[in-house]
Amino acid sequence: MSNLVLVIGNKAYSSWSLRPWLLMKQAGIPFEEIRLSLYAEGAKQQLLKHSAAGKVPVLKDGDLTVWDSLAICEYLAERYPEKQLWPAQPATRARARSISAEMHSGFTHLRSQMPMNVRREIPGRARTPEVAADVARVETIWNECRSRHGADGPFLFGAFCIADAMYAPVASRFRTYGVALAGAAVQYAAAIHALPAMREWVAGAHAEAEVNPQYE
Repeated sequence: MSNLVLVIGNKAYSSWSLRPWLLMKQAGIPFEEIRLSLYAEGAKQQLLKHSAAGKVPVLKDGDLTVWDSLAICEYLAERYPEKQLWPAQPATRARARSISAEMHSGFTHLRSQMPMNVRREIPGRARTPEVAADVARVETIWNECRSRHGADGPFLFGAFCIADAMYAPVASRFRTYGVALAGAAVQYAAAIHALPAMREWVAGAHAEAEVNPQYE
């Protein structure tokens, strides 16, 4: 049995949890999953048992605890170099890291007004100019990456990598809120949703009983 343990939140809503979970599933890295309901009574106390940050996701590797989705992904890339979780070529790897960091720290309007809910389809939600700008930037990133690496595979840099894990929740948001994409971004979003691991996550979300009205 693997000594890796990944603590995650609700699969319906926790975009941060999806990222390392999807990466590990896609890369074939075995782990034990602990799912916590983030909206149940006592949830904060349960989270604090796993990490002083009190947030998901949390990766435990023996005595080591790693938190924050991008930090977990970086740790996995170092622990499993044979999995090639970043592109091999330095310039390509730098671009992949750049867009991953941009997703990690940016797109605040999209996050707040289009919260992740993989169980729902809510098309037609009005978008502010700021949300529209975030959507346009994501679409530009996807189309530029696919124009460079389309011959290498269906994902942003050809083969699935950390950058795809970072953007997978946005692909889910775009489906939920009926965001119309153009160009290669259409096929890219479809490739994310076609992943067996992504389908497994969505099935897990539908099996959850918890409902948070804030995201419905």
